[in-house]
Amino acid sequence: MLTREEAQKRIMDLSHEINLHNYRYYVLSQPVISDFEFDRLLKELEQLEQAFPEFVLPDSPTQRIGADLTKEFAQVRHKYPMMSLGNTYSEEEIADFDQRVRKILVEVPEYICELKYDGVAIGLTYRNGRLVQALTRGDGEQGDDVIANARTIKSIPLTLWGDYPDEFEIRGEVFMPRSSFNNLNSERAQKGLPLFANPRNAASGSLKMLDPAEVASRNLDCFLYHMLGENPPADDHYQCLMKAKEWGLKVSPYLAKCHSLEEIYSFIHLWDQGRKELPFDIDGIVIKVNSYRQQQMLGYTAKSPRWAIAYKFKAERVSTPLLSVAYQVGRTGAVTPVANLEPVQLAGTTVKRASLHNADIIRKLDLHEGDHVFVEKGGEIIPKVVGVDIAMRMPDTAPVIFITHCPECGTQLIRQENEAAHYCPNEYHCPPQIKGKLEHFISRKAMNIDSLGEGKIEMLFDKGLVKDPSDLYSLTYAQLFGLEKVYISEDGLKEKKISFREKTAQNILEGIEQSKQTPFEKVLYALGIRYAGETVAKKLAGAFGDIDKLKEATFEELISVEEIGDKIAESVRSYFSDPDNVALIEKIRQHGIRFSAEKAVAEIIEDKLGGKSFVISGVFSGYSRDRLKEMIEKYGGRNVAAVSSKTDYLLAGEGMGPAKLKKARELGVKIISEKEFLKIVEGF
Repeated sequence: MLTREEAQKRIMDLSHEINLHNYRYYVLSQPVISDFEFDRLLKELEQLEQAFPEFVLPDSPTQRIGADLTKEFAQVRHKYPMMSLGNTYSEEEIADFDQRVRKILVEVPEYICELKYDGVAIGLTYRNGRLVQALTRGDGEQGDDVIANARTIKSIPLTLWGDYPDEFEIRGEVFMPRSSFNNLNSERAQKGLPLFANPRNAASGSLKMLDPAEVASRNLDCFLYHMLGENPPADDHYQCLMKAKEWGLKVSPYLAKCHSLEEIYSFIHLWDQGRKELPFDIDGIVIKVNSYRQQQMLGYTAKSPRWAIAYKFKAERVSTPLLSVAYQVGRTGAVTPVANLEPVQLAGTTVKRASLHNADIIRKLDLHEGDHVFVEKGGEIIPKVVGVDIAMRMPDTAPVIFITHCPECGTQLIRQENEAAHYCPNEYHCPPQIKGKLEHFISRKAMNIDSLGEGKIEMLFDKGLVKDPSDLYSLTYAQLFGLEKVYISEDGLKEKKISFREKTAQNILEGIEQSKQTPFEKVLYALGIRYAGETVAKKLAGAFGDIDKLKEATFEELISVEEIGDKIAESVRSYFSDPDNVALIEKIRQHGIRFSAEKAVAEIIEDKLGGKSFVISGVFSGYSRDRLKEMIEKYGGRNVAAVSSKTDYLLAGEGMGPAKLKKARELGVKIISEKEFLKIVEGF
């Protein structure tokens, strides 16, 4: 029998040894012991941990089996925003990217080409060599911490070795190898469960499961490709990845240094042909500027880095007969034609419908009834009709003519100048538009009333209980309890019954009440102003602070806000000029919804700025824009959204808005750099 001291040492030694064997097997693919010997070591460790639970290490290899049930995932803000890459589908666009890079750098860049894995983005944080956090992309600003599930992925080391930094983040892609995917679907078929459409969907679903033990059985894998931290171990991307590999992290071997467009194209052609031989799915190639110094010079747009781009492989294409064309009306009134197709397999899914986009596309395709059409997945996600097999066309078939009236309410459709889509203008009485606006209002990124959903909203609308978002806040328990509706599937073979019992009615009312605490930026997004997506709503809420100031904002004030262009500004002005929209806002406001941003009052450290007003624009090297705004307020200044004759300073960073710069010069507003600002407030 081991003493406590001996048991503790043996547990530490076994943990280290097994972690090393995991690395050799799952990362290097170079095992040095048999499976039997590995299982014997693991069994010994499990028995010791059961006998001495106080010595179980947080990074013990036994944690990979996922023994604990996770009730929910904590939402954590990314230390560094998880941006998306700009996509390109042609070599000409890669050449344009290269020209933009060279124009800014005025020097020859070195590029790193990597495979674009078709999986789920993950950000792993290591502190003192131990895995402490694993965040999904989420909305790019914050994600779910799925560390309990990440620990079950054997290619993600729980501890590192070597000269790693005290703390850093490394990002990569969690994916499901094709062999694991095939085995999973075989098991599900035997149990009569629905099959996963493709490995990416399976990986995404697996990573968000609440039972880590089940995640462990899915045999996920992970490649890591981007390091972040205050003190990188090298001056360029490639060398940092090589250092990460030395620490035990799984870095893909499928990457190459390229010094010309020809070398980039060769890498693309190699893997466009070779991707079918890989044991996992890829959907393109990522091209990155290697030097960190050059990456900083190139900077970022609001959504993506200027120093990287993703080349997407051409989508898979199939041919299938067109059965009919249907027309769907969205929440904005846009009418989208949809091709109903004879079912066909495409990129791992059965496709029955595909987008035809608009009337111009139908006319350009010269689409006829009964045609055989070519279907692709746009970005390998959304099916779309891209061509017609004229050779298969039957004689005397009629061309498909776009409808003139709304298929739902009969209103004559309109088409604005410079717009591709036709719209139903019957905004307040067309059923799909009303239901679409309600569904958008309650959605997770808006008011987040998760006790409601598409089916329940439809029932409330059909029963005449809810006609606009304000009606939700007048619902009573007596109205909800006992409501029932049966929905029949499109093929008429299945029915779904929705019933509002006691618990359902209570949950709905509680969810509606809780939504009154939703912050202003999400309320603004929930209103569904055309072109005002999540990011735009956040920018507008931050710039104007409350709905009344936004309602009165001029066109010039709107376009002076970062990322707000003419089209968005016109849409916002149009929305608030409609009396029905203003009346709806007032009705919602009466129920206590937040129509102003809650702003913490900054404590003035020293009144060095004396109430001077500042407009901030661009990207800064030393501080984030939010931090600079805090400093302005703490030193007695004011932040304003738009440049005007009353503005004292324009604090200008890299890539600042040209409209703000032009107006500041015209009005004689003083333009200062980050360095000059810091000299004013902090004396350096």
